[in-house]
Amino acid sequence: MTDPWVALEPGADPVERVRVLRRAHETFTTAGTVPRPVRSVVADSWRRSARAGVGPDGSANVELTDGDLGAYRAEHPLAQVMPLFRELMGTFAADGEHLLAVCDAHGRLLWVEGHPATRRRADRMNFVPGALWSESAVGTNAPGTAVAIGRPVQVFAAEHFIRQVQPWTCAAAPVHDPRTGRVLGAVDITGGDGLAHPHSLGFVQAVARAAESQLALLAPPRPTGEAAGLTALGRDEARLLLDGRRIVLGRRHSELLVLLARHPEGLTGDELRCALYEDESVTPVTLRAELARLRRLLGPGLLASRPYRLTALVESDVAVVERRLAAGAVTAAAAAYSGPLLPGSQAPAVVRLRRRLADGLRAALIARRDPDLLAEWAHAPWGEDDLEVWRALAAVRPTAAVRARLAELESELAAPPAAAITPAGAPTGRATWLQRTRP
Repeated sequence: MTDPWVALEPGADPVERVRVLRRAHETFTTAGTVPRPVRSVVADSWRRSARAGVGPDGSANVELTDGDLGAYRAEHPLAQVMPLFRELMGTFAADGEHLLAVCDAHGRLLWVEGHPATRRRADRMNFVPGALWSESAVGTNAPGTAVAIGRPVQVFAAEHFIRQVQPWTCAAAPVHDPRTGRVLGAVDITGGDGLAHPHSLGFVQAVARAAESQLALLAPPRPTGEAAGLTALGRDEARLLLDGRRIVLGRRHSELLVLLARHPEGLTGDELRCALYEDESVTPVTLRAELARLRRLLGPGLLASRPYRLTALVESDVAVVERRLAAGAVTAAAAAYSGPLLPGSQAPAVVRLRRRLADGLRAALIARRDPDLLAEWAHAPWGEDDLEVWRALAAVRPTAAVRARLAELESELAAPPAAAITPAGAPTGRATWLQRTRP
């Protein structure tokens, strides 16, 4: 397949493709191996789904109903752009007997609208507002996978992990906060095989970008004060450039600045404690002491409270990489990536962000198949044991040195599939580098 992100190329026989995919799905669910015709984005999603414990005969659960759902939707940032979604997609969904769906960053469906008969069919598999359709809950599906990988995705028929969803085809694109770059949710179009076309993928991506532009216009003014720069990639102690001063931050202060820079709207004390500490018994007093020391280090006025927030814009190298990836500027994103985020940190929120950033960039490099970009990653400390990247590099630059290193890695890492993946799903090559860099 020419474009790995398109589920069905124009002219392909959908009936034959469904037959091949069903056989491949059966092979994976019984033997744990993915046959070659399955697209890499789908194969990776199937593996994540299986690691999350999703069964092929499962179903979605409805988490929010009635008043709880209404209150949650009213407060969600994507509520501001629902009129835009309806204007751009409503007629297309109704006329084509499709559904327009919008989910939050957790894969929870907030709105499902469209053709009445199609909605009734979707109701039978709990594709309804308030239902959780994350990858970890129901396996491979367009809205859940889009928020999981942070890019537009199309899922055709038996590419869905759960069997009851396999009669459907969907395309979804993530919507990002224009200020912070974080994923707010995804917009999705769901229906029949006719959606398995490059146009549907481009359509939802264009709608998502229009929504981001609208959100940027509606966003409140940025915090006042001089902008500051935060460098946290590839180092355990972040560096802050503030008012001409270069401040080297300790481990905990580095984690705090990364999280506060990512959340300009602020975080409560409880949210910060959950984000920072693995030990749930850590008291609020401990956190307040850390924040008091950070306030003294930064100087007056930069760190406010209730909620804790930065009063000046702090531009981090993490945000730069995320924005470039979201825009599809893979080369620029790779150039800005100087290593894993605070590699020695065990703060739960930092660990999640570190893995998501590395996985997103790594997946983009593999999909791009640029030999120079792949070589840069493979020869970096965090990529020298990355088997998948070396395989991708060998496919596009099969020099003797590359083939030799690949053979060496395959020999070193030969083990049962379960042992080749860390519990959190990070490939062993990157995990090994992180372990080596921890003090």
